[in-house]
Amino acid sequence: MIGLVKNHASGLVAALLLASVGAVADARAAEIVVKTLNSGPGGAMVFDPAFVKLAPGDTIKLVPTDKGHNIETIKGMAPEGAPVVKTVVGKEETLSFDKPGIYGFKCSPHYLMGMVALVVVGDDTSNLEAAKAVQHGKLAQKRFDPLFAQVQ
Repeated sequence: MIGLVKNHASGLVAALLLASVGAVADARAAEIVVKTLNSGPGGAMVFDPAFVKLAPGDTIKLVPTDKGHNIETIKGMAPEGAPVVKTVVGKEETLSFDKPGIYGFKCSPHYLMGMVALVVVGDDTSNLEAAKAVQHGKLAQKRFDPLFAQVQ
């Protein structure tokens, strides 16, 4: 499951409630910072890093270093049953990943400019071929090809 952790007091209250009923956070869970950039590694309009490998339970902190960006699940590029993600443009968000598989993401305003990212959660790559089969514009496909090559 992917979930948005809101940066509000309600998120803190929810966390405290979960802790009070015995839910224990995995102490090994990692947080990876992904920046949204107008210019960076790989050219214009990029996520940095654009390829992320996570363990189930890890999180991605999306930091809008340059404003005007978001992250959204690309249809057909997520494990079956995974929730769809669409963050607010220009807002810092934290995404948690519990469901193993391959996830493809785009920046909605800059998808046609090739602003995409690939996230691999755990060792389950059973949806890799389905993710590769999704059609993209020329620039997005050009960026996805080397990202797919990193999937092990």
